[in-house]
Amino acid sequence: MQTEKQAARRAEIEDAAFRILLKKGYAATSMFSVAQAAGASNETLYRWYGDKVGLFKALVERNALSISTPLSAAIEAGAPPSKVLQKIGPKLLAELTGERAVALNRAAAADADQTGVLGAMLAKSGRSTVKPLFVQLFSASAGRVEAETVAETYLSLLIGETQTHRVTGARKLLRRAEIDRRAAHAWHCLRAIYPQLA
Repeated sequence: MQTEKQAARRAEIEDAAFRILLKKGYAATSMFSVAQAAGASNETLYRWYGDKVGLFKALVERNALSISTPLSAAIEAGAPPSKVLQKIGPKLLAELTGERAVALNRAAAADADQTGVLGAMLAKSGRSTVKPLFVQLFSASAGRVEAETVAETYLSLLIGETQTHRVTGARKLLRRAEIDRRAAHAWHCLRAIYPQLA
């Protein structure tokens, strides 16, 4: 079990890894360069993460936690979709189109013709972790079967092709006003399609 000190140290190392990933890309990011940037030993990185793929997985999981943690808490508290999505919608869109998520997706795309491991890991630790929570959120209002469709519809309305355009460089970082507008519009459209949602 991690101590608070270890958790803080991991966060510092992962922040350093993100900085290098953003600047140099996945291929040029090495365990040694991350260790140097974080002021940590190479041995510590290999002991904690196993290898570079393990470090990448930790970065993906950390990004996903920023959404799954508050979303899980809201569901457990029994908050209605309208209140949850007011807070989570803008946060999710900002995260998925932000620099860190873009860097992780670019790394996975670059690895697709080599090992394909990063893309599978990104899908498993990212969308496959967050989407079931949206299904759970919508289940009370929409029913279990339809909740799956409602979740897919919501995510499509919210994100569309924006993340893809960010990853390919076709779009710049979204401004806060645009994020808020898109999130509000996604909820408005979802309510129009599924009026039973609370």
